Amino acid sequence: MIKIIFATNNQHKLSEIKHLLGDSFDLLRLKDVNIDQDIPEDNPTLEENASFKANFIHKTTGMNVFADDTGLEIDELNGRPGVHSARFAGESKDFMANMEKVLMLMKGKKNRKARFRTVIALILDDREYLFEGCINGIILTAPRGTDGFGYDPIFQPECEMRSFAEMMLPEKNRISHRAVAFNKLKQFLSDYTVHNNSQR
Repeated sequence: MIKIIFATNNQHKLSEIKHLLGDSFDLLRLKDVNIDQDIPEDNPTLEENASFKANFIHKTTGMNVFADDTGLEIDELNGRPGVHSARFAGESKDFMANMEKVLMLMKGKKNRKARFRTVIALILDDREYLFEGCINGIILTAPRGTDGFGYDPIFQPECEMRSFAEMMLPEKNRISHRAVAFNKLKQFLSDYTVHNNSQR
């Protein structure tokens, strides 16, 4: 079984990813390796943020690690909040305030098209790999639902009549941006394990 650090202490994210990856991997949080500092996310792209976090943890621990960064990209706001999604309303990372800011900026806007995009940087046996997942949808005019986290209550994915926050976790995990990216990661890790075992 591959032992790997997921570079987060966000319990919501951890629950989602454990559900996605199943029992095939020994998944560790940052707290499990005694890292509790806030790793900077001040790079200009999701790819650079994910890569920076993964490399930082790898250099600190010497272990296999993956890190992700996710952004909500809204057409009418020229792709904002994007890489600044977590801190859109300030450094406190208050997602209620973030949602309120988005709803305020989108008030009266007809074009409500948006997308969630997740990028994962994996460092495995000292090599780096990138995976991306994206889902299109719209920004609602008011929050709906109580499940999920972040911007989930105001994002309705394409071909759905419910927000992410109105879906149960297994439903969301079938279609979400994070699910797409992490399923690519899961497939890569499975293939990598099979290939390495066949070489022995």
